[in-house]
Amino acid sequence: MIALVNKSPSLETSAPPLRFEMAGKESRDGRFTLDGSDDLEEHLAQTCENVLAGIRALVPAKRLEAILLGGGYGRGEGGVLKTASGDQPYNDLEYYVCLRGPVWLNERRYGPAVHELGRRLSSDAGVDVELKIFSLAKLRYRPINMFYYDLVLGHRWVLGDERLLQGCAHHRDERDLPLSEAAHLLMNRCSGLLFAREKLLHRPFTAAEADFVGRNLAKAQLAFGDVVLTATGQYHWSCRERRDRLKRFILPGDLPWLEEVQKQHAAGIHFKLHPERTMAGASTLEARHAQLTTLALQTWLWLESHRLHYPFASARDYALSRIDKCPETNAWRNRLINLKVFGPMALTSLKGGVNPRVRLLHALSLLLFEPGVSNEPSLLNRVQRELATTATTFVGLVSAYKSIWTKFN
Repeated sequence: MIALVNKSPSLETSAPPLRFEMAGKESRDGRFTLDGSDDLEEHLAQTCENVLAGIRALVPAKRLEAILLGGGYGRGEGGVLKTASGDQPYNDLEYYVCLRGPVWLNERRYGPAVHELGRRLSSDAGVDVELKIFSLAKLRYRPINMFYYDLVLGHRWVLGDERLLQGCAHHRDERDLPLSEAAHLLMNRCSGLLFAREKLLHRPFTAAEADFVGRNLAKAQLAFGDVVLTATGQYHWSCRERRDRLKRFILPGDLPWLEEVQKQHAAGIHFKLHPERTMAGASTLEARHAQLTTLALQTWLWLESHRLHYPFASARDYALSRIDKCPETNAWRNRLINLKVFGPMALTSLKGGVNPRVRLLHALSLLLFEPGVSNEPSLLNRVQRELATTATTFVGLVSAYKSIWTKFN
């Protein structure tokens, strides 16, 4: 079997783990995309200039430390949407505005204006421009996670240079990513499958809804392979390198679905780099959704059984078990988070010391993998309790789930 790792290099692959000394290297050749047109590259460069000018007008120079472009465009692997009028961006542009001083104070002082700037720039950019207030000082002492790893090893400087990342060496080794990061990634992409299922119920089924569903199916395709790579210490900031690493895996006898994961992962990479507007009808998308949901369940049970050292046999078994799904979290911190999310009643709840993500994991596994949950009183009651809702319909339950999930995404 593939050995899951948690700060352990033990792997069962056809080649030893690869090591890359990227040290925060910017996108190759200074490009935002692999094969976008010159006009698209110039458009994205101009957007960066607009962001820099806008931030400088809002934030005093003594407070502004750096601006980084993260995400696919920051790594030089941004999506290129081919249209009749030329190449266009497809993915969000994710900028990290690094300010000196406490994050909470900077968010309070500059947050509203910075986020409004992002909304204004989105119109000209043609995609959402996300401006997030960030702290390099905080980055230096926080433990590694997938977001920090991706940002440190794959980014583009809009303002600043690599010297500002001194002290971030602990974010550079993919083998140190904890298994909880794989679970977090899978939860988010399975949430996308859940929201896509709710969209598929809409009649009439619009083109915008079809595109939403298609986009989330593609994200799930990519995620299943990324989960396997993360869990085995083989994740990489570049999606193309992840594709190549996954191809080199030996197919173990106890993972007969891994070949399908490899196939779907390759399709997800293609969509990421060369996205298309989904024009398929509801019935076609429903069939694709069902196929990916089956693969999602297999990946889910495999990961969680190994991560939590318990052989979960089904989604129902997982959701109803009393095993703590977030054992790495602190009980007192969990109480504060529960207080913020669910209000004062959370302090007296038996689950007050349990991380709210546990409730989301339980509800998600039932809503996505147990289609009859609304018609089975015991399961319905369980989901209602996890989400603190009185909703009884699938649509209502998904809405309650989303309202909590957005606070942790």
